[in-house]
Amino acid sequence: MVDDKLNLKKKEKLSVEEFVHLAIRSLRIGDFKGIHSVYSGFNEAFKKYFGQDPVQATNRLAEEKKIEIRPIKGGVLLYLPGEAPSQTKGDEALRKMGLRVDGEK
Repeated sequence: MVDDKLNLKKKEKLSVEEFVHLAIRSLRIGDFKGIHSVYSGFNEAFKKYFGQDPVQATNRLAEEKKIEIRPIKGGVLLYLPGEAPSQTKGDEALRKMGLRVDGEK
């Protein structure tokens, strides 16, 4: 028996934004707020569902402030708005060293 929730052909197609938000909420592991675009399976799922490049779509959503993206080895981390860490490890290291981070006074 096929679960109707998983049978994408029976449902109306989600918008790109709906798909990305659903993926972020569904593919999180534990208390971690973000998902890795590659290791979570997001990129592959996006390509299967939409037949297009997920990088362009997620970059556009990030520009529109509908998601947040943080670069990481092997891809990016995707977050819902307001859930991404506010600073990178590099920014934190610079502050600890007593150096200014770009845009700070």
